[in-house]
Amino acid sequence: MARPRKAERHRLSAGAAALVGFTAALLGLLPATATAAPQTAEPAPGTAIAAPLTSASGAASPTSAPTAGTPTAGTGSKTRGRVLLIGVPGLRWDDIRRTGTPNLWNLTGQAAVGSLSVKTVAGHTCPIDGWLTISAGQRAQLRNGGCGLPPAPTTGTTTVPGFPGLREDNAHNKYGSKLGLLGDAVHRAGGCTMAIGPGAAVGVADGTGRVDGYAPSVDKAPADAWSRCALTVVDVDDVVRASVNAGVDVDGRQVRVTSKDRAAAASAADAQVGRILRSAPAGTTVLLAGLSDNTHTSRLHVAMATGPGYGPRYLTANSTRTGGLVTLTDVTSTILHTLGVAQPKDAVGSPWRLDGRKSASVSRVVRALKDRDAAAQAYGRFVFPFYLALIAVQIALYAFATVALRRKAHRLLAATKVVALAAGALPVASFLANAVPWWASGQPALMLTVLILLGVAVITAAAAAGPWRRSVTGPGAVVAGATALFLALDVMTGNHLQTCSVLGYTPVVAGRFYGFGNTTWALWITGVIIAAGALAGRLIARRGDRRLAPVALVVGAGLAALVVDGAPMWGADFGGLIATFPGFAVFAFMLSGRRARPTRVIAVLAAGAVLILGVSFLDSLRANPTHIGEFWNSLTSGDAGTVIFRKFRGMIGTFGNWKLSVIAVAAIGFLFFALLRPLAWRAAALHMAYERAPALRATLASVLVTSVVGMLVNDSGVAIPAMAFTIAVPLALAASVRALELGASERPPRPERSEEPSAHKG
Repeated sequence: MARPRKAERHRLSAGAAALVGFTAALLGLLPATATAAPQTAEPAPGTAIAAPLTSASGAASPTSAPTAGTPTAGTGSKTRGRVLLIGVPGLRWDDIRRTGTPNLWNLTGQAAVGSLSVKTVAGHTCPIDGWLTISAGQRAQLRNGGCGLPPAPTTGTTTVPGFPGLREDNAHNKYGSKLGLLGDAVHRAGGCTMAIGPGAAVGVADGTGRVDGYAPSVDKAPADAWSRCALTVVDVDDVVRASVNAGVDVDGRQVRVTSKDRAAAASAADAQVGRILRSAPAGTTVLLAGLSDNTHTSRLHVAMATGPGYGPRYLTANSTRTGGLVTLTDVTSTILHTLGVAQPKDAVGSPWRLDGRKSASVSRVVRALKDRDAAAQAYGRFVFPFYLALIAVQIALYAFATVALRRKAHRLLAATKVVALAAGALPVASFLANAVPWWASGQPALMLTVLILLGVAVITAAAAAGPWRRSVTGPGAVVAGATALFLALDVMTGNHLQTCSVLGYTPVVAGRFYGFGNTTWALWITGVIIAAGALAGRLIARRGDRRLAPVALVVGAGLAALVVDGAPMWGADFGGLIATFPGFAVFAFMLSGRRARPTRVIAVLAAGAVLILGVSFLDSLRANPTHIGEFWNSLTSGDAGTVIFRKFRGMIGTFGNWKLSVIAVAAIGFLFFALLRPLAWRAAALHMAYERAPALRATLASVLVTSVVGMLVNDSGVAIPAMAFTIAVPLALAASVRALELGASERPPRPERSEEPSAHKG
């Protein structure tokens, strides 16, 4: 939910207005009116909404609660409409069938639907973690006590056992989650809360752990339970209880629930959902969420919304900006927005809304949403093997190239160049594979492998076959340009290649849903820099101009990169903006031949800070800012330090990722020991490339600066230079080998041995 903006923020001085106007025109970030989230209509005439208990003074008293089954009384409610949240932990789209779950099937045809990412803090989300996250509007978890079902209030009470301890525990997690946020917000607005089932009590309890009304189950709920309060929450735990009942084996692993038992559990949940829907008063906004996993495998779950403002379309939210995809923290935001309650700043979600696409038939909708979960599961199975393959390719390339450089055989060097180009094409080929739904094939591993190899072959052939093959940097520029082009087009058209790519991101992990992910950005910006460097070197070679034209080209490429990376509708990448500016500044300085004096460095950094903060400020003015604008909000509210510290801690933690560390160390070691040190050719191979490609040194320096700064300002840490090196080092090797080939062809041939005439021959 957008936070109110003060009028004073729009009053800019003449100079500041000019700067902001220029930046907005450059980056296309003028504040835009976001699509409004669905509004909940006022309740139908004659539908009463109970107010909370009031104190003697008439003020709402959120700490007072009636006994179970006792309706609240009083006046002064500022809420609007009525919300019914049905939480069905563990419910997935593959549980919904025409015959086995008729109520859910029919609801799918009437409601706005989507996949629900339930990521909280741990690797998978337990039922109580899901309910705690609803309570806090922020990722939360039960840190100790296993992964069981939520605790139930004792008979005759409306207080969640142990809630103060849960609240204290989550207040100190890395997100600073504040349990009871949802219940407190409803109470402050004069509304009351009704919980049916243990999980519902956890989710809607206020800061003291109390709800205004409680019933242990749907069957035991009083007749007025559905109309008593503005917010009613129901826990339907049949699906997840099937897993709990299955238990664990002797090794502590979850026993697999049979398909028959799971279908029976889904049918039982469906029956409860049917009774709930029939009991809900007219005009109620109904939200249904499969708000947790039910095994130790993370999955995407069911999300539905029906009632005023919703219809048979796909759901989306500003948190994901993806049609048919919403998050667990969005549920809290949607409840508050629908009730007309101001969203506290500690709640991080966005209200569910329609994405504009009309959903198809129920069977096609269910199939499409099951397919999204299948893609996410395939990502989980193949991402680790792919990283191992990437490491193996890099190390094998470096070993092969070291031998080739020492033996200096022409054919061996030619093969090294082709292999280096193929290794540089491997990352972008892994993204292009997602143009085909390989995860839906009968042999996903084989299909993925074939598609990646096909992409590598096509890009390598294009790099090695054109007229640019004679240039030192030409073949590498083709590979880098393809990387930059395809990833830029993808981020401009909806991130179809990034989502669930083995080098992209997945909605199950929920690190990012739109724009450039950190590793994707590292690959993309490296491609942009290398391609720009090759073109700048071409200008220098043709014109002998080491200043104006090449520098203008690099500056233009840098500005274009800032636009693509920083635009909210495209890259939406704040950390990338910070790293891109100094990288291209170093690039331009080196090409111009100017020394990086302290005054110039300070001036460049100041200009970068003004530009980046200006972009952040402009984005914050939008109705629904990205995390670029949220940084400005954090800065002005004093919370920026917490955000920066969390990212720094995440960055430090990445050094424990051995896969990424191996790639980074191997690449740096090869650069130093194989390409920069003199070997059998009596000259460092990379230095020979520098002599023939005048922009190459500045290019690699820019890649290094951008990668290091990117590592320091992003929580992905070492992943950024590791990914950058997977392109930069192979392409630097290809350039070095080509320089050696050219040097060998230009070297005067050795004189052939011939017999000397004998001095004594008569």
